[in-house]
Amino acid sequence: MAEKSIASRTTALPPVLGDAAALFARVAVGIVFIAHGWPKLADAEGTAQGFAALGIPFPRFSALLGAVIEVGGGIALVVGLALPLAGLALAFMMANAYFFAHLGDPLVGGYEFLLVLAATSLALGFAGGRFALDSLMPWSRRGRSRGTRVADSV
Repeated sequence: MAEKSIASRTTALPPVLGDAAALFARVAVGIVFIAHGWPKLADAEGTAQGFAALGIPFPRFSALLGAVIEVGGGIALVVGLALPLAGLALAFMMANAYFFAHLGDPLVGGYEFLLVLAATSLALGFAGGRFALDSLMPWSRRGRSRGTRVADSV
């Protein structure tokens, strides 16, 4: 009797589990960004003063831009709209936070939170799952290959 290959003996998890995990992660990370951005909007002048003290150029504009990216990007993650753009914008924000506020800090107790948020934003931006508004849009990769695997089309 021929031995079955490892691939045929392994049962894959249903794709819906990965999509549900991506949704959970998007909501959790999106809420964190909204929670960090909302106070910047509520106290724009105080945020601008803090940005000026950190040496951030154009502190008023930067404070408003940062708040809009964090709140808007957070909302985009939660609902799953324009995910690649949201992921890139949020990762860019975390890179700026590192360079202006945490440069030279140690990883632990310094910039690990920024690093995790940046990496997670990028990952969710490009692999946010099908439980996202993006999956209903014309630009969706899923829309082009609904139910068709690459191997099936060769």
